Amino acid sequence: MYIAARHRQDRIEPMRELMATHSLGMLVTLNEGLPDADHLPFEFAEDGGHGVQGVLRAHVARANPVWRREGQQVLVAFRGPAGYMTPDPIEKVEQHGRVVPTWDYHVVHVHGRLRAIEDPAWLLAQVRRQTDRQEGVRAQPWSVDDAPRDYIAGLLKAIVGIEIAIERIEGKWKGSAPGVR
Repeated sequence: MYIAARHRQDRIEPMRELMATHSLGMLVTLNEGLPDADHLPFEFAEDGGHGVQGVLRAHVARANPVWRREGQQVLVAFRGPAGYMTPDPIEKVEQHGRVVPTWDYHVVHVHGRLRAIEDPAWLLAQVRRQTDRQEGVRAQPWSVDDAPRDYIAGLLKAIVGIEIAIERIEGKWKGSAPGVR
């Protein structure tokens, strides 16, 4: 991703916050030499023992072939607030009309190597964390424990975990995206 110096986000905390707030990431892999994208809700973990900069975790249906690309170098893109920005009328006058509209946005790109995980205990813990995080804001949150154990055990056999140790992370904060006009 091209990042002009004035748009580079080097602070890790705002990037982690964007990934947490906008957790649906686009996982980009190569499938028979062609780019392929899967949209998955990811969770960020501080380290997990694999990546100095942390790890991303998700799961996919076993039928989804993306998990078979284990070991592949991948990209996960997270997009935060975005929107069209019309030229500011005052700036237009001050700049003698030398202004143009633009698109403001915040994005984070995470690079790392894909690892597939089939361990049922890992999968159950990951599904619980993801569910608890999403359901925690509800007045009556649903829990994995609300479903019959044999049902959950069957579902766990139908998914595969994905973990990506973060090797490189880059952020681009173009304009004032959170307050897009």
